[in-house]
Amino acid sequence: MKPLFDFLLKLFILSVILWGVVYWGYTRYPVDLMSVFTAWAIVAVNTLAGYVLFEYAFDKESRVFTLVVFGGVAMRLLLIMALVLVINLLHLVRPIDFAVSFISFYCIYLVVEILGYQKRNQLKNAARNG
Repeated sequence: MKPLFDFLLKLFILSVILWGVVYWGYTRYPVDLMSVFTAWAIVAVNTLAGYVLFEYAFDKESRVFTLVVFGGVAMRLLLIMALVLVINLLHLVRPIDFAVSFISFYCIYLVVEILGYQKRNQLKNAARNG
């Protein structure tokens, strides 16, 4: 449970920092905050789902791990693509603000997700060797 808590804490801290940057940008440039929030929410839930799937599959056999993690990536990607399509077709967001925010959040949160995987692997290796 500790690695998940650490990951959630890092995700929370990163979100606070990023929303500080968004607020700073909002005070200087015309940004649709609802579009930014929608992009952030989708990416944050996606990142959390990815890490939870990784945690679930972590100690499973190789076949199950591969199926859960890589199958999860494919399913999450399809779900996000459908969600983004629906959101844009229904004109729920300003497309430019949403797209820039989505890509920015996705790239940043993907790095955090990968670092979470590495940290979890390091903990397992340290427990095994020490």
